[in-house]
Amino acid sequence: MGERRQMAREILLSATVLGVFGVLGALLVAFTWSATAERIAWNERQMFLRNVYKLVPREQITNELLKDVITVRDPTLSDGPVKVYRARHEGKPLALIFSPVQRPGYAGPIRLMVAVRADGVLGGVRVLSHSETPGLGDGIDEEKSDWILSFSGKSLGNPPLEKWKVRKDGGVFDQFTGATITPRKVVAAVKATLVYFQKEKKRLFALPAEKHPPNAPEH
Repeated sequence: MGERRQMAREILLSATVLGVFGVLGALLVAFTWSATAERIAWNERQMFLRNVYKLVPREQITNELLKDVITVRDPTLSDGPVKVYRARHEGKPLALIFSPVQRPGYAGPIRLMVAVRADGVLGGVRVLSHSETPGLGDGIDEEKSDWILSFSGKSLGNPPLEKWKVRKDGGVFDQFTGATITPRKVVAAVKATLVYFQKEKKRLFALPAEKHPPNAPEH
């Protein structure tokens, strides 16, 4: 009888120790995941802001950009929902940053960040992600060529609306040797963003910001 009680106590003790270690392990995993998730979110925010500041000078933005955001859906603008970040200077409209503007490319979706200043002039465009063919369509990537930089300073009047095409189609934008579809898609997406901006500018700047803005922007 005594041996059985001793064995029961030992089993209970072992179960208790295992349970404690199990709880501690779960807490450690949860803490590590939380810390890692927060770090990833922070890194994504910094990456997003670095891209924004390439298009809109940091010193001109006086509002909290990541909190002044709305979501829009319009098939003429993008294939999916678009976050619109409103940059302001001392309360006045400065620029809208559309991210991501998504359109189909040659090999898969192309996701863009498009910054349009309040006067309708492009602050610039950046490619967030794409699946275009290496050595051909990937010339849209800033790390591959400076083609994407050619949009800075452009507007619907510069060039004229009918010239918002690649040269092969009678426009002013260069295409790549052996790859016309990819630049054609990007030019069309940027043009559509400018048209949407022109039509919706006042409403986009006036809408109330989302109550729960995203922790990490799309990138």
